[in-house]
Amino acid sequence: MRAVGVRGGQGAATDLEIQVVPRPRPAPGQVLIRVRAAGVNRPDILQRQGRYPPPPGAPLTLGLEVAGEVAEIGEGASRWKPGDAVTALLPGGGYAEYAVVDERHALPVPPGYDFVRAAALPETVFTVWANVFERGRLQPGETLLVHGANSGIGVTAIQMAKAAGASVVATARGAEKVARAREIGADLAVDAAAGDWSGPVRAAGPVHVVLDMVGASYFAQNIDVLAPDGRLVVIAVLTGATVELNLLALMMKRLTLTGSTLRARDAAEKARLATAIEEHVWPWLESGRVKVPVDRVFPLERAGEAHTWLEQGQQFGKVVLAC
Repeated sequence: MRAVGVRGGQGAATDLEIQVVPRPRPAPGQVLIRVRAAGVNRPDILQRQGRYPPPPGAPLTLGLEVAGEVAEIGEGASRWKPGDAVTALLPGGGYAEYAVVDERHALPVPPGYDFVRAAALPETVFTVWANVFERGRLQPGETLLVHGANSGIGVTAIQMAKAAGASVVATARGAEKVARAREIGADLAVDAAAGDWSGPVRAAGPVHVVLDMVGASYFAQNIDVLAPDGRLVVIAVLTGATVELNLLALMMKRLTLTGSTLRARDAAEKARLATAIEEHVWPWLESGRVKVPVDRVFPLERAGEAHTWLEQGQQFGKVVLAC
């Protein structure tokens, strides 16, 4: 089958190339998916650069989410049958014509969704559910602050929080991204490129949960804007991972600092998340309350251009490969 590999094992976006590799076979409990579309995510860029190796046993091929038809069933797999339209969270191997996955990590393509839109869901929806709703414990009536509102995670978090009855404050860089964040549901959107974003956020009222993908350069401001009993959830560290914390601020405001990654979680934990997401989030997708925008679609052989576009940070929503 055709798959996207990195010339030399790691490198620049221009080192991504189509390679011919063996078609995988489903192991017990797995299904083989004929991939029609694959989401592109920042962890893919980190893996391409040699900074985020796949977990043991995962394919070396990039790609953490796909949508397509079930092509083959492994021994003991019982939920799906050949021809079923699914979208799935993978540990790797999505930039290819076929991919195998634990059948518990696949979900049905929502009604009205094509494969491109469906491929934009798993990585972001799993991440937002696990971090905003489980680790961040966001409740109806509370306020979520989302940084990087134009990213796939950002647009998904805004809409899922609104669907759950929360208010949303968002930051993005540039007036156009700020305006679009408001269009998809943010109650307040602040241009972080125009100066200190924390002042307008504080003036808008208490923030109960912060979802942060920026890291060190936003840390002090995140602590400052959080209300008593607030929760800071870190899921990426684009500006660095080392910070200085005044523990008295943590104590006086009774704050919770937490964070997580998704890829390294074991199969049972991902299956648990998939069950919760199908119960709680899939109805929002089916009703149209959550619509993850797709920014651009690239053919599989132009995966390098997709990485370049994502690295430039100009997207609003998800970038997807058509396979």
